Amino acid sequence: MQDNAMPKWLSPLMAFCLSFIVIATLAPITGIQIDRQLDFWLLWLGAMLILALPVCYLEIALAKRSKTTALQALSNLTRDADASSKWRLAGWFGAVFIPFLVGGMLSNSAHLLNISVLPSVTPTIVFAILAVVAFAVSFIPRQYTVVLTAVGVLGSLILAQTTGTALSEWKVTPLEFSEWGSATVLALVASGLGLGLYWQSSLAVLNQQDSVTKMALPIWIAQLLAVVAFGFFAVKANISAYALIFATVMATGFMLNMAREQLQQRQLAVLIQWAILLVAVLVWEIPQIGPIFNILLVLWGLVICLIYAVFAGWIMKISHLRKSMNFSHEVFYNIWRIAVRVILPVAIVLAMIAVLGKLF
Repeated sequence: MQDNAMPKWLSPLMAFCLSFIVIATLAPITGIQIDRQLDFWLLWLGAMLILALPVCYLEIALAKRSKTTALQALSNLTRDADASSKWRLAGWFGAVFIPFLVGGMLSNSAHLLNISVLPSVTPTIVFAILAVVAFAVSFIPRQYTVVLTAVGVLGSLILAQTTGTALSEWKVTPLEFSEWGSATVLALVASGLGLGLYWQSSLAVLNQQDSVTKMALPIWIAQLLAVVAFGFFAVKANISAYALIFATVMATGFMLNMAREQLQQRQLAVLIQWAILLVAVLVWEIPQIGPIFNILLVLWGLVICLIYAVFAGWIMKISHLRKSMNFSHEVFYNIWRIAVRVILPVAIVLAMIAVLGKLF
């Protein structure tokens, strides 16, 4: 097995850890509230079923069809579909979004570390140190960084449970339109869907499987458990800054490794590869535009999912993904296709409107 090849069992673990850490980043910087509000949790569960599950199947099916990473695959997929090369921008959006998301995660960690441990050190210096460590970690083989990330996440959950405050009672609150945006962000962006990370990590084992369900369903279940874990342990409990930041640095190193591999497969010059990664991460050093970047982070992630949904649902040939998915019954494929063609685009557009509505 190559250094960066990941065994099958590591993909769900990666999905759990990555989803948990991205949620821990997005929740505070975007004002997402997932307190014990029964109405919001039901809304989120619906988003996981009708949005995240179809997108998870979509990502793994495209991986099985293309047999290469997302950025490189779009060239082949657009040629197969006789589609415009403009659709290849989806791969670039995802590849550049990964280090941009890394910058947001490290920025949030720097702020947390500054408040909890290093109040006398400016956040920009703390951020720079964390970024250097994350880039160094990106050279460690991925299977090791996933395990180290899991150690940090589990440690933070245990500490939150043993040292945190008591959870509040379940309650029902009036359902607001803005909550749909938050539920969609948690289901799609916070789960890392559309970025090609699960796509990329599944390539080594997909050729050995006859159906994408064996890979997609465990990943989706792991994402589901990550949000539940965060809701029960992170919102009302005091997560250790050390454990959470350790997990975040490990996860960001893993993500930078994945992004660099995608850029390498496009045969870009090494200087251009590093320029893309460094600029996308270090732009978060500018504190004055942090609030703008937070909203951009959410909208950018939703746009990537929207483009993939439209491309797979309306541009690709029907037979291509049917063969890749290999559902046991045709009805399952038809349900999935309706979700991708109609429900996903409409739901994502509504979520974007809800997110923008928070600004006004």
